[in-house]
Amino acid sequence: MEGPREVLERILHEGFATGNDAIVDEVCAPDLVEHQFGLAGRGDQAREQVKAAIRQVHEMMPDIEYTLEESVVVGDVVWARGRARGTATGSFFGPPSNAPIDITLFEMARVVNGRIVEHWGCPDRFALLAQTGVLARLS
Repeated sequence: MEGPREVLERILHEGFATGNDAIVDEVCAPDLVEHQFGLAGRGDQAREQVKAAIRQVHEMMPDIEYTLEESVVVGDVVWARGRARGTATGSFFGPPSNAPIDITLFEMARVVNGRIVEHWGCPDRFALLAQTGVLARLS
């Protein structure tokens, strides 16, 4: 059985990095509780929103790579800080910027029997908006 960190890494590496939204069915519990802003929900609604996010992130940055730089596991909970790096070759609030992206992620997940049952995520969306040029277009 995979531990909490390994399960979190799977959804990042096998899902968000590849665009494979089927990983949600493998690593997220049917009664998933998602707390991340923009994805919050429960059960099927949460799982479908996570699947949509996987597709959207991969379409925006098909070369995205994730690295978990630090993590702490206590019982069934993992807290992790990591990075997402890629190139914004897909549209994001406008045409593709082709800009290099390097943002920080903070993740917390509760994993029971190898499946995420609850998740909180805080990607640095402000840095993403700045790095893709969206903020500059608004000023």
